[in-house]
Amino acid sequence: MGEIAGVRRTFVKAAMDAPFLSREDEHALAVRWKDQKDERALHALAAAHMRLVIAIAARFRHYGLPMADLIQEGHVGLLEAGARFEPEREVRFSTYATWWIRASIQDYILRNWSIVRGGTSSAQKALFFNLRRLRARLAQSAAADPSIDIHASIAEAVGVSKADVALMEVRMSGSDMSLNAPLTESDGNGASERMDFLVDTAPLPDEAVGDAIDSERRVGWLRSAMTVLSEREMNILRARRLSDESATLEALGDRLGISKERVRQIESRAMEKLKRALLERHPNVQTAVF
Repeated sequence: MGEIAGVRRTFVKAAMDAPFLSREDEHALAVRWKDQKDERALHALAAAHMRLVIAIAARFRHYGLPMADLIQEGHVGLLEAGARFEPEREVRFSTYATWWIRASIQDYILRNWSIVRGGTSSAQKALFFNLRRLRARLAQSAAADPSIDIHASIAEAVGVSKADVALMEVRMSGSDMSLNAPLTESDGNGASERMDFLVDTAPLPDEAVGDAIDSERRVGWLRSAMTVLSEREMNILRARRLSDESATLEALGDRLGISKERVRQIESRAMEKLKRALLERHPNVQTAVF
């Protein structure tokens, strides 16, 4: 570990000691890379801006990830910026590279901060990286004015819902925890795990099978009882009661060439006939269907 730390210190020192580039030298290196694909020019351009990578990486050190990894990801963003930089636009490379470095580091943090994937949209990413800062700033205002809703203010500033803000606060309040972690410090084999206390809300296997059988039986009863209906009554009931999207009385009236009040009367009469047929054939199960 001491050797690795020494290498890191040497790397950081070399980056901080790298000479600054003048605007003309920076432009010349960028042109050589773009026009001639001179990798030495790209290396020199990147080496001169490693101190920028370290400075940006330091802003994200409080997310609990190794600083060396943040710098490495920032270096990937720096190389991406170098590959895409267009020197003819007369923009300083550091200005252009800052976005790519920050984006690369932020993507790394979102991938590794938690095993639960989060922050997939631009608004969620903005919430993740700005929540602490916005909460600290608004807490001072809320202390002077208790009427300020901190969650609502953060949601409005970032462009998300209050529920998203509350959920993100919960996620950032603690680290991931294994369901197999013991609840006590005991090293014995009998220690309970968090998994042991999770409640499964799904029905038991015998209940699921019973529900499936009852459902099939009710469908059979209904199909048998519907034979007492006329074709028009059956079509109205299917459109009004047995479809995912129930048709309106007016729409059915237009389709059948009758008034919507007449459709309602036919539907009501059909329901009474259907109920009567079911009760006649299965007098002890009326509550299972109606």
